Amino acid sequence: MAAQPVARPVAHPVDEKLPALKMATSGLQHVAAMYAGVVAPPLIVGAAVGLSGTDLTFLTGACLFTAGLATFLQTLGFWKIGARLPFVNGVTFAGVAPMTAIVASAKDKSDALPMIFGAVIVAGLLGFLAAPFFSRAVRFFPPVVTGSVITLIGVSLLPVAFGWAQGPNPAAHDYGSTTYLTLAGITLLLVLLLRRFTRGFVKQIAVLLGLVLGTLIAIPFGVTDFTPVTKAAVVGFPTPFHFGAPTFHLAAILSMCVVMVVSMTESTADMLALGEIVERPSDEKVIAAGLRADTLGSALSPFFNGFMCSAFAQNIGLVAMTRIRSRFVVAAGGGFLVLMGLCPMAASLIAVVPRPVLGGAGVVLFGSVAASGIQTLVRAGLEKDNNVLIVAVSLAVGIIPITAPGFYHAFPGTAKIVLDSGISTGCVTAVILNLLFNHLGKGREAEDVTHPMEAGAELTPAH
Repeated sequence: MAAQPVARPVAHPVDEKLPALKMATSGLQHVAAMYAGVVAPPLIVGAAVGLSGTDLTFLTGACLFTAGLATFLQTLGFWKIGARLPFVNGVTFAGVAPMTAIVASAKDKSDALPMIFGAVIVAGLLGFLAAPFFSRAVRFFPPVVTGSVITLIGVSLLPVAFGWAQGPNPAAHDYGSTTYLTLAGITLLLVLLLRRFTRGFVKQIAVLLGLVLGTLIAIPFGVTDFTPVTKAAVVGFPTPFHFGAPTFHLAAILSMCVVMVVSMTESTADMLALGEIVERPSDEKVIAAGLRADTLGSALSPFFNGFMCSAFAQNIGLVAMTRIRSRFVVAAGGGFLVLMGLCPMAASLIAVVPRPVLGGAGVVLFGSVAASGIQTLVRAGLEKDNNVLIVAVSLAVGIIPITAPGFYHAFPGTAKIVLDSGISTGCVTAVILNLLFNHLGKGREAEDVTHPMEAGAELTPAH
């Protein structure tokens, strides 16, 4: 009797290796979904520093390159590093406001980037050491905390989009002109129409297409400058410490450590969500390995002139929509990011996009981040007074630097680096209030209570 062939074990969809063409196209789709997000932080910080078009192109390419390396760490992994899930990693939005605050505090703008790089290195190394402990402390970062922080990230960045919409130079006589605002409005409308009336891949890259079309429309207005592309090399490498050796300042380090906590909180929430989507639940071990990849990628990123890295939540939605769960697809996307980082001409294309066009797309991009935070808050149990108060106070504290920029003017400069970041102050406030209301003396108020704005007469003896 002939021996029956032994059946090979079927690989989990997360570990499945797809055909090369499908792997490449699906990987490009992930890059398209996050491209605008990964280039926005270097554009914001680079503009605050006052970088030339060439240096801005270099910084953008460096962030693309380091995003690819961080994605490799997360998807492929080694030892106890990497969640080995279809995660795309890139520059976190949470660091933008603190980094611009660091830039504002620097007497010489040329010292700002080395200060940021040094702070990110220290925060990354500390985060790497804290990863296994942080994975056990998830209960202190429920949706009421993470939702508040993510909402603040979006709200804090919206003024940047509004500034872009008004033009490239606040000191220019045409800043805020009808031409600039019209271009921003047209770009915003294009993105909305593409999101509404297209499907599949085109819908996913609506922001990218909006930037391209907005740039083409801006050419007749004379606000599109192709000089960065003509001056950029076809092949290049992000020279280590191109902007100077890292420097270490306590206030900047503390500020970026707070950002690291925010980033680790976001990544933990993303891993939990993605684990459910791909049907491979993320346990404490997976979360710890994923956080190690995030933090190690962040610590290594400044060596190649990149910023702090974190998981990109928008790509989780792409996995859920396409049902392509292979981590190797996302690793292929990481390969494209590395290649783009090694081609300055490709990276320089974003420098061609006029600021008003970026502003129009930024309204959607940054507003979507705030909307993601609101979605998280929906699951936060806001029928409880305690959680309503946590959200109310943490959002109010976090919005202070936006609505009252000079609020902390009497504080020392080192303290203002942290205080002028609404994300940092809002995060700290949310964590402390959550501990106070939901952990200390937890048994005193287990039932749901009325909304604080409702009449007290509705409180029953049971409450």
